[in-house]
Amino acid sequence: MDRIAPWLQRHWDDRAAGNFVGGGTGSGLAIFAALMLIAGAEGGWLAFAAAGLFICAGLSLVWFEIGRPWRFLHVFFNPQTSWMTREALVAPPLLAALGADAWFGGRAAAAAVLVLALAFLYSQARVLRASKGIPTWREPRIVPLIVATGLAEGAGCFLVIAAVFGAGAPGRLAVAIAAILVVIRGFAWLSYRQHLAEGRAPKRALVALQAIQVPFNAIGVVAPLLLCAVALLWPEGSSALAAMAGSLATVAGWLVKRVIVTRAAFNQGFALPHLPLRGVGASASGPAARPGWS
Repeated sequence: MDRIAPWLQRHWDDRAAGNFVGGGTGSGLAIFAALMLIAGAEGGWLAFAAAGLFICAGLSLVWFEIGRPWRFLHVFFNPQTSWMTREALVAPPLLAALGADAWFGGRAAAAAVLVLALAFLYSQARVLRASKGIPTWREPRIVPLIVATGLAEGAGCFLVIAAVFGAGAPGRLAVAIAAILVVIRGFAWLSYRQHLAEGRAPKRALVALQAIQVPFNAIGVVAPLLLCAVALLWPEGSSALAAMAGSLATVAGWLVKRVIVTRAAFNQGFALPHLPLRGVGASASGPAARPGWS
């Protein structure tokens, strides 16, 4: 039975997880900075530059993961069927728009960044959803989870950049929106886990997700919300508090992605409609079995 139970996939490792971390955080940061600029707040050129660096870092990790790196060109060949191809096609214009916004600024460039970054983040979420052999990836609720955590990570990075690196004070609007995104991500994570727990994932995958439930709630939901609330009520300490809240919100998102991609990525295994029993006919065979699922 152990030979047909679900086993952990080994094709995507920490480098693949790093792609989702860099791409999700970078596109989320680009979206948040663009929204702040369109709303009239100063996001600062550093936020757009950092978003581009995050995205490039994530894509570079995938490039290094490939055994023959120049095979990455094949990713551009199937835009009609592959979400990975769509992600790759969106990346160059997104990076160009980020560079233009970092250099020239302006709401027109910010609008272009907003649209392209949303497309990039959504494509990343659909890459996981399209992996039908891994129950924790093919779950439909992973799409809103990946999008929500990317936005929360981006908001967190924006708060850190604004507070620590002098890209402008985070402002009450940025802090409030970041807190809202943290709450939305918390509900997306809860919905994702509850749906998988209804017999939609192998037992060991559920154990891996359960192991980070308390840390995620503590550092990814409760602590950022409390820090944001105090920052809104105490303007004198808002920069430091916002930076701490942003750091925790970002790290929590990275933790979730790493676990989903590397530790909870058990494949489906095999199901037996009837258990064979030695010495008896098919009509007397044993009950169905689905090892590793209960």
